[in-house]
Amino acid sequence: MTQTREQYALIGAGPMGLAMAKVLTEQGIPFQGFELHSDVGGLWDIDGPNSTMYETAHLISSKRMTEFTDFPMADDVAEYPSHRDLKHYFGAFADHFGLREQYHFNAKVTHVEPLGGPGEGWRVDWSDPDGDHSAEFAGVMIANGTLTEPNIPDFPGQFDGEMIHASQYRYASQFTDKRVLIVGAGNSGCDIAVDAIHHAKLCDLSMRRGYYFVPKYVFGKPADTMGGLIKLPMWLKRRIDGMILKWFVGDPQKYGFPKPDYQLYESHPVVNSLVLYHAGHGDLRIQPDIERLDGKTVHFRDGTVQDYDMILTATGYKLHYPFIDRDLLNWQGDAPHLYLNAIHPARDDLFVLGMIEASGLGWQGRHEQAEMVARYIKGLSKNCPVAAELKAEKSAEFQRATGGMQYLKLARMAYYVDKATYRGAVTGWIKRLTQAKS
Repeated sequence: MTQTREQYALIGAGPMGLAMAKVLTEQGIPFQGFELHSDVGGLWDIDGPNSTMYETAHLISSKRMTEFTDFPMADDVAEYPSHRDLKHYFGAFADHFGLREQYHFNAKVTHVEPLGGPGEGWRVDWSDPDGDHSAEFAGVMIANGTLTEPNIPDFPGQFDGEMIHASQYRYASQFTDKRVLIVGAGNSGCDIAVDAIHHAKLCDLSMRRGYYFVPKYVFGKPADTMGGLIKLPMWLKRRIDGMILKWFVGDPQKYGFPKPDYQLYESHPVVNSLVLYHAGHGDLRIQPDIERLDGKTVHFRDGTVQDYDMILTATGYKLHYPFIDRDLLNWQGDAPHLYLNAIHPARDDLFVLGMIEASGLGWQGRHEQAEMVARYIKGLSKNCPVAAELKAEKSAEFQRATGGMQYLKLARMAYYVDKATYRGAVTGWIKRLTQAKS
C-alpha cells in the first residue's frame, strides 16, 4: 500500500474540487486529487461519464454573479454562458493556477474508510486503467458534486412508451414527432420543455406545485445583478421583489400554472424567460400531478387523461457518496448535517465540499467555503486559537445557516442556505483565521 499520510485525498475536479485544489495549494497543504473523467470541469463537461448536461444548457445565473472573483470570465463570453463556455472556463482556471498536475485522472474512487479515530488517517481505494490501487491519506475531501444521482419517481401503473430522466436527455431531436410529457417544472424541466415544443407533436408540463418565475433580464440587465446593494428585512424584500415579478412576469396562473403554496424564497425560483411565453401562446400545456399510468395513457389527479409517447422526469437529484459509509457523514434526513455544510462535527480529517445551494451564491461563495476549510486545517496545525474556537463551535449543537428561512421540506432543499447568513459566517471565519496569531 502506498504511503501518502501527509496528503489529503481530494475527490472531484469540478468547480468545487478545483476551488479546493487552488486554496490548498495557496495554503501549502499537500493533497492528491482524483477525478473520474479524463479532464476537469465536472458536470459542465458534457462528455464526462457523470455529466447531466444537455446541448442547450446554459447558466441560470449571470456570469458576473457566478464566476470566481480572481478569475473572471472573458468579456466576449455571453451573459448567460453555455456549458461549452464553462468547460473552457474551468479548463483555463485549472491551467492558470497549475491544478491539472495535482490530479490523477480517469481514477474512480471506490471506497474510503478511516484507519481509526480522528487524526489516524484514511485508506482510499481507487481504480484506473492500470488496475486497482490503495493508499493512506491524512484525510478525505469529498467534492464529487450534487447533481449526479437521478431522483427517479415511482408512479402507480405501467407506462408502455419511453420514460427517461432528465439526466438522460442530450438533444432536442429525442422529442421529434413524439407526444411528450415533462414531469417537474424546476429550472431543468422548464428549459427542456422549451426545447421539446419545437420538436414534439405536443408537449405538456406536469407540476405538483406552483413556482415563482424570474425573468433573466430586468430593465435590460441580468435580473440577479439588480438587487443586494441594500440589506432589507425579508418581509420587505418579499414585498418589493414580488411587486417587481408582477411587473415583469405577470400572473403565471393565467397560463394554467398552479399558485405556489409557499412564500417567495422558500424554494428555488425558476429563472426562465420563455416557458411563460410559450404557455401563453398555447405551445405548452400545464397538467397537474400524475395519479397513475396505463399503457400510453396518463391519468392526472384532476381526472383528465392524455396519451403520450414519452415521459421525461425532471425530478432532480439525490446526494450520492457511494464510496463512503453513510454513518461517517452524519446524515440527518436527506443530507449530511455538517457545520456550514462542510465541516464534520466530530472529525477534522473529513470534509464535504459543494454540498450547498443558495440563490446567488455563485462559485465565489463556494470558493469561500473552500478557503475557510483550508485555513481551518492550517490553523489547527499551528495551534491557532481561532481554529480552536471554530473546532469548539462545530463540535457543539449547530443549525443550518438558513437565516430563519422556512424552506420547503424537500430533499433538494435539505442543504439550502440563506446566502447572506452563510457568506457572512464563512467570510467571518476566514477573516479571523487570516488575522490570528498562533
